[in-house]
Amino acid sequence: MKKRIYGIMAAGLLALVLLTGSGLANGLNLNGLGTRAVSMGGAFIGLADDFSLVYWNPAGAGFLKQPLIGAYLTDLIPTNKYQVTLPPDISINAKSKLSHYLGFMMAYYRPVSDNLTVGVGVYTPSGLGANWRGEEFQDMTAGVAYDWTSKIGMFTISPVVAWKISDRLSIGANLNINYGMFSLKRWAGEADMGEGPMDLGQYEESLHGWGFGLTLGILARPADWISAGLTVKTCSTIKFKGTAEMIYLGYAGYPESSDLKRNIRWPWFVGGGVALKPVENLVVTTDLQWTGWSALKSMDTSYLDPFWNQMMALAGNDSILLDWKNRMQIRFGLEYRLTPEFSLRAGYYSDPSPAPDYTMNILLPSFDFQSFNAGIGYEWKGLSLNWGVEFLSGKKRDVTFEELLTAGTLGQAMPGIYRMHLIVPSVSVSYRF
Repeated sequence: MKKRIYGIMAAGLLALVLLTGSGLANGLNLNGLGTRAVSMGGAFIGLADDFSLVYWNPAGAGFLKQPLIGAYLTDLIPTNKYQVTLPPDISINAKSKLSHYLGFMMAYYRPVSDNLTVGVGVYTPSGLGANWRGEEFQDMTAGVAYDWTSKIGMFTISPVVAWKISDRLSIGANLNINYGMFSLKRWAGEADMGEGPMDLGQYEESLHGWGFGLTLGILARPADWISAGLTVKTCSTIKFKGTAEMIYLGYAGYPESSDLKRNIRWPWFVGGGVALKPVENLVVTTDLQWTGWSALKSMDTSYLDPFWNQMMALAGNDSILLDWKNRMQIRFGLEYRLTPEFSLRAGYYSDPSPAPDYTMNILLPSFDFQSFNAGIGYEWKGLSLNWGVEFLSGKKRDVTFEELLTAGTLGQAMPGIYRMHLIVPSVSVSYRF
């Protein structure tokens, strides 16, 4: 009985994974950009004084006095673990494969007058995925080792403009042009095609889409020892289009593929931060960053093939419950300049999960993360080199079979024990002309 329920459950997960590409907070994402900023725990909205400002607070560009160019590269290395035992014959103890998910940023800024600065940033606000060993899930897939992989990426181009109102106050804005990419391979589960349960075999999905948004920022420096900033990112709807495929359907005489559409709305983001210089050579920063995840109540998918549309609607897979909650991140950072050339950095932030237990599954891992960060920097005649590492520890989540039955989400979520951590090294280089 429970093996049959697992087959239905797997079919209910097909559309769910795409949300991991949100990239604003939690899930499979990037939680900041720029080695210096991330090494300081991402508490950078109130400082915003290097090339990563396009992501944190565009108003920082207003205080630039000369052209600035920079590049950043990061490697996200996640480790996921999943355990579940469902009598009489399902026992899974899985660990994800070693995978590397690269992210980057390039940015250039140029003051065109005493008050006006323009620039452009190109970066990946999200880019990660999941890569499981199919043989470790054979107990629920009739002994067949299917591919269980997903890869999510977001590529953003952001023209920037900033205006320095006075020597102590600047405002700025980005237009964010977002291109999203997603691919997925997993077991499709089982379905009743009129002659009893049918194993649907391997499911594959490939999507891409465009969306637009704005980032608005303000940065004040009331004194040389203090600065404060505020950043607002508007919601942005990415209109994804692509193709889904289940070859086993073709063997049974049904359409083996369908075009599909799925609109995902990235929520509002509001963050504020303060940077202090209490003593010479020391900078201390703190941020509060809020994301309006409660806008994500469900995710709807339109399958354009009539048979697929009817099949997914009958299975309840055309609308997936999310029921996410708004969340606040708390971030802290510091930078100490040892010499005119060398700096040490450290940071910490707390990132609570927006997703309830009753929506948890192996391809949408959402955890309460604690992040610990460290880095070093070297500067010489306008050249800046930075190295950093981030460790994110996810709090264990224990989702029970009975909890999912009570919530009515067993067809979408998966009971079991979930664990996750990430190691994220990064490097950046920039130059002030």
